[in-house]
This record gives sequence, C-alpha cells and structure tokens, in this order.
Amino acid sequence: MLIGEGLCAGVLGTGLIAGAGFFGAWTGKSAFAAGDVGLMCALGLVLYLLLVRAGRAMVGIVAVLAVGLALHTPQIAAGVVLTARGQERSVVVTSVQANEGAPGARGRYFCSVENRDGAPAPSSARIWRGCTRSTRPGDALALVYDPKGLVPPRGVEGATSVTDVLRSLVGWVAGLVVACVVAVVRSFRLLDHPVAPGSDRPGGRGATSAEGP
Repeated sequence: MLIGEGLCAGVLGTGLIAGAGFFGAWTGKSAFAAGDVGLMCALGLVLYLLLVRAGRAMVGIVAVLAVGLALHTPQIAAGVVLTARGQERSVVVTSVQANEGAPGARGRYFCSVENRDGAPAPSSARIWRGCTRSTRPGDALALVYDPKGLVPPRGVEGATSVTDVLRSLVGWVAGLVVACVVAVVRSFRLLDHPVAPGSDRPGGRGATSAEGP
C-alpha cells in the first residue's frame, strides 16, 4: 500500500517534470522549454511530501533530484527533437573560441559557423559538438537543425538514436522515483510509530496513547 502510494507519487511527479520539458521542446512553448513549468512540478512534488510529513532529509534529496531533472530535461528534449525531425547540413567554421565561462563547460571549444554560400547557419549557431582544439576557420562541420526553428542547432557527433539521447535521463528518473517511494514509506512509518515523550521530534498518530513502563 505505502510502496504503491510512493511509486504513484514518484512516477506522476517524474512524468510531469519530464513531460513539461519535452512538451516545450516539441511545441516551442517558452515556459515549458525553459524548464519553468518543470520546476513548478518539482515544487508541487516537494510540497506533497511535506504534507505527508516525510523526513526533511528525504524531502531534501527529492528536491535536489526533482530540480536536477527539471533543469536537465530541456537539453535532452531538444536532442530528441533534433534526432526525430532534424535535418543535417554541412557548414563552414568562421571562428573557434575556447570556453572561459561556466566550470561545467571548461575544456570545450565553440565554433561559429555559416552556410557554404556565406549565409548565416539555421537559427544562427555557435556549436561545441564536433568543435575541437584542432578545428580551424574554413573547416567543414556537420550541423543538425530543426526545420521549424524551435530548438537550437547542434553539431553532429556520430550516429545517435532517440534511445541513446534518452539514456542520460534514466539515472535522474530512477533516482527520483526511488527517493519518492522511500520518503512516503518512511513518513507513514514515523506516523504509525511515534517517538517516545520528551523526544525532539513530534509524535504522530497514537502519540497521546503512548505510555511508559
């Protein structure tokens, strides 16, 4: 019973968070594509766990995983869109710049590109996939872009499938569902087995009937 409730909360919450990101990437709805709606769904999941009086440690773990999923999904969703309906085009590198910004992107190189006829690349592009230290202006790179212009173009790094793109979300999804199950189960166990009087944690159901020896 409790495991089922926790599983339901985890699957529903995870589905809403991830679904918001994929909906945004596929339709171009900015609030969904930017992850704002996903963050609101993550907040709703955390509030639910607080209402069932889950332990603060488990709520914190769920919050971290839910926010991480909400922020990570839009990038994965964009990759799915490009894999599903993207078109490839050969472009020419106009400049190469080493990243000096966010720590998570250190070591990357960004290439500004244009079409072979000199026109700007689709949606204008500074790409890092396929752009390396050895890349030089004038080199040709493969670019995949969305004909509808709803997601930014990307460089091509080998053959990929939708399954390959989704694989990086598996850890986030599984971790969040498991954390929700544990949080719900532990919250009801705490309510059914209140701590002894005098403890710094409030008792739950049946606390008024608990007596010492």
